Amino acid sequence: QVELVESGGGSVQAGGSLRLSCVASRMIFSISTMGWYRQAPGKQRELVAAITRGSNTNYVDSVKGRFTISRDDAKNTVYLQMNSLKPEDTAVYYCNADLVIPGRRDYWGQGTQVTVSS
Repeated sequence: QVELVESGGGSVQAGGSLRLSCVASRMIFSISTMGWYRQAPGKQRELVAAITRGSNTNYVDSVKGRFTISRDDAKNTVYLQMNSLKPEDTAVYYCNADLVIPGRRDYWGQGTQVTVSS
């Protein structure tokens, strides 16, 4: 069963922009910190950005000033606006819902490929 649905990945030139979207169920979205992770070949999956229910945000150093995470509570959707993309941003990007209820598992999107060419 798919709980998170992603869209917006693709191929762009360096310096270009993409916006990723992730739609969650109302129940999951309402009790979760939402985040975006990415995984490049041969590397560990890393947290790129996260946003709490109160809209506090956090970013990995490599994307600060270029990426913006936001959420729309009315649409149960989290976005990742990616500007000034670099080839090293190339990875599969995954949406994540980290439930605030103790002991409950995370939910993950299926992953969407982002490819940035020089």
